[in-house]
Amino acid sequence: MRSRTDSEVRELLRTSAARLLERLPTLTDELVRRGRRSDEAYRIAIPFDDHWKSTHEGMRVGITAILQPRHERRDVAYAQTVGRRRAEHGLPLDSLMRSYRLAAQITWDGVIDIVGDQTPERLPALLRSATHVWHAIDRQAVAAADAYRRRENELLGRTNEHVHALLDALLEGRADAAVTGLAAAALDLPEQGRYAVVTTRLPGRPDRAHRPETLGGLRLLWRMRADFEIAVVLMGDRDLDDLVAAVRPVICGTAGISPVVDGLAELATARRLAELAMRTCSGDRPEIARLDRRLPAALVVCQPGLSRHLASDVLGPVLASPDRGVLLATLEAWLRCEGSAVRAAGELYCHRNTVFNRVRRIEQMTGRSLSRPRDLVELSLALDAVRLHPEP
Repeated sequence: MRSRTDSEVRELLRTSAARLLERLPTLTDELVRRGRRSDEAYRIAIPFDDHWKSTHEGMRVGITAILQPRHERRDVAYAQTVGRRRAEHGLPLDSLMRSYRLAAQITWDGVIDIVGDQTPERLPALLRSATHVWHAIDRQAVAAADAYRRRENELLGRTNEHVHALLDALLEGRADAAVTGLAAAALDLPEQGRYAVVTTRLPGRPDRAHRPETLGGLRLLWRMRADFEIAVVLMGDRDLDDLVAAVRPVICGTAGISPVVDGLAELATARRLAELAMRTCSGDRPEIARLDRRLPAALVVCQPGLSRHLASDVLGPVLASPDRGVLLATLEAWLRCEGSAVRAAGELYCHRNTVFNRVRRIEQMTGRSLSRPRDLVELSLALDAVRLHPEP
């Protein structure tokens, strides 16, 4: 009995499918009209002729599948083709899924009309075929959605690669005026504007790489390098103090910040200056270095051979002393505290007289006075040279 009923259902579907194919242009007209009327995305993204032709072919392939053995059916393969094409058109996936639901409704209504007109007494038996029809179209919809997502990911990857390549061209100084214009459009950034560059080692959140983010009202675009990250920052009317405050919570290593430059075309210069600022950090503690406040140290970094000679010439006796570490720490604290023995003593956890005694000892050993401007400059630069170019 069950076998006879299933056979009757299959026969009903085959008969209905053959008649539906005769009405195919009318069914296509209805599906396209209702789809474009109810979904603005189709009207915007898909030209009418393309929509009609693909719908006509999809309906033909789907209905024909009812008449074919399973191994000859092309409905799932065609649905995958449609899914890929709609992703390329930029049609939202929800719109594509709604079109399949509407196609199922129109197809099923067509089957009911055919059976109702010709053999109404067989309508109860037709109800058994409902799950077959809806399941077939649902299978097509799933295939289309899977293909859509795969193609969307491919396109997104290519788009991201293109955007990253443009940003790299700016940062590496390989962008002419035409490329700069393309980069501005792709990155959604003004070609002329106030920019700064941040470079950092040991990032706080590795997942931010290659992504834009907003920190403290500033827009940052990050790029990963082999051993550090670079961020292009659209400054607007903000200053570098605002930038330091914004990035401090996400920096757990050393970082360098460039001066502000005018326009995307100057990002390569800003990147080099940010990297130079980062090189003025000794690396033994988290530190954010602004180049505009590290210019003497930057000069030391740029001339390693001369810097080592300066360190040896100015601080040679101190470096050779058994008390080298204590004396260098005292000199660094004295300079950092702007010659205040009280503040330096607080940092060094000793009495201010101890600071005075150590300072006098440094002056005697080096033959230089911290009260003479020229000597002060030499001692400061020599200390930077020791810090940034340690002996091998």
